[in-house]
Amino acid sequence: MISWRSTWAIYKRELMRFLRTAFQSVLAPVLTTSLYFIVFGAAIGSRMPDLGGVEYGAFIIPGLLMLTLLGETTSNSSFGIYMPRFTGTIYELLSAPVGVAETLVGFVGAAATKSLILTAIILLTAAIFVDYSIAHPLWAFVFVLLVACSFSLFGFILGIWADNFEKLGIIPLLFLTPLTFLGGTFYSIDMLPEPWDTIALANPIVYLVSGLRWTFYGSSDVDFRISLGITVAFLAVCVGIIAFIFKTGWRLRD
Repeated sequence: MISWRSTWAIYKRELMRFLRTAFQSVLAPVLTTSLYFIVFGAAIGSRMPDLGGVEYGAFIIPGLLMLTLLGETTSNSSFGIYMPRFTGTIYELLSAPVGVAETLVGFVGAAATKSLILTAIILLTAAIFVDYSIAHPLWAFVFVLLVACSFSLFGFILGIWADNFEKLGIIPLLFLTPLTFLGGTFYSIDMLPEPWDTIALANPIVYLVSGLRWTFYGSSDVDFRISLGITVAFLAVCVGIIAFIFKTGWRLRD
């Protein structure tokens, strides 16, 4: 039985931390996204043909949204669990009558909420620069929520694994961001020549960008059901890893 009072306490603490760092957590990603729209949407997009009947400036919205979402969600979640380990306050949490479920729902729920807030702000920002529509708004919400929860869990694992600040940032900076750029953020993989279009399918971020793009425009490089299945599978794997970590105490009680 989940103690919702404990869950709410963890959730509220993490959300307040997010609000205290609003400039870094919200304004910086929004400014960066705005620059992408100005450069790629306005300057370059005006000279690009429509892709699948979608104006180029609108075509890149799902990719830019995923680029920000993955990086911010992973970083927020990993930092949220790393700092208690770094300062030693993690032992207060481990010794409290709080189970794994309460801890996960609190931490991941807060990270997912931050991601949804950030998503809404970016979509409002995008509307300033380009006209767009969302063909399947319910599926868009579900997909963004699944991705946010998955990478919140992934960030949670990263924050437990990291034993210094350098390791904390190495995955988002050296892996997630490059893979997102190469995952069809600014182009359709159908535009790539052989064999690069086939090689691109080995990039897992392709399926996330493609899935979100389908919810916006009803067309994508990969079947939406495949994108959804991969996201759910990644979520399940992360839950399994975290359950193992709490069961064994790996890096939590060192």
